[in-house]
Amino acid sequence: MTPREIEKLKKQITDVKKALAAEKRKYGDYHDSRGMRYYPPKVYLKLQDYKGGLTYTKWFHKNFSDDSCYPDFLFAWTVILFKTGNIKDAEKKAFETFCSNTYLFDKFFGNPIVKIDKYEYSNIDIPEFTESFEYSSKQSELYDFSDWLLKYIDSERFCMLSIKFKNIYKKLKQKVILKLEDI
Repeated sequence: MTPREIEKLKKQITDVKKALAAEKRKYGDYHDSRGMRYYPPKVYLKLQDYKGGLTYTKWFHKNFSDDSCYPDFLFAWTVILFKTGNIKDAEKKAFETFCSNTYLFDKFFGNPIVKIDKYEYSNIDIPEFTESFEYSSKQSELYDFSDWLLKYIDSERFCMLSIKFKNIYKKLKQKVILKLEDI
C-alpha cells in the first residue's frame, strides 16, 4: 500500500468518527441510520492497525452494546481481537460471528457452502450473503489467524456449541412452519 492510500484510509476512519460525533452532538445520542459505525474495523484490518481497531471496537461496544452487528463486522472484530492477543475474547467473538452467519467460516476457508436445514431469520444468514464477504484464509496477513481459527472451530467446545446452536434453529424452523400452518 502506498503512503497516499494509507492516508486516504486513515481519512475515511476520521471522517466516520467526525460524522458519528456530529450525530451525538445533534441528537444527544448516535443516530447512525447509514451504518457508518460498521465501516472502520475493515479499514483497520487493511491498515493492519490492530491496536487502533481494538480501541474502536471497545468504543463501539460501549456505545452500541445492544447492536447485534453484521457478520463481516463481527468477523473483523474477531481478527482484531486475535491479532492483539485477546484470545479468549476472540473465541467468544468467533462463536458470535458463527451464530450471526453459520456459512461465513466456510466461505473464509474456501469450503463449499451447503445450506443447512434451519430457520434463516434474516437475509444476512443465508449462504448468498457470503458472496460479498471480502476475507479469505489465503490472505497472507491472515495466515496466523486462519491457523488459529481452524483449530478453534475444530475444538470440542466449538463443535459442541455449534451443534447446539444448529439444533435450536432446526427446532425453531419446525415451530415457525407449524405456526404458519395455523394461519
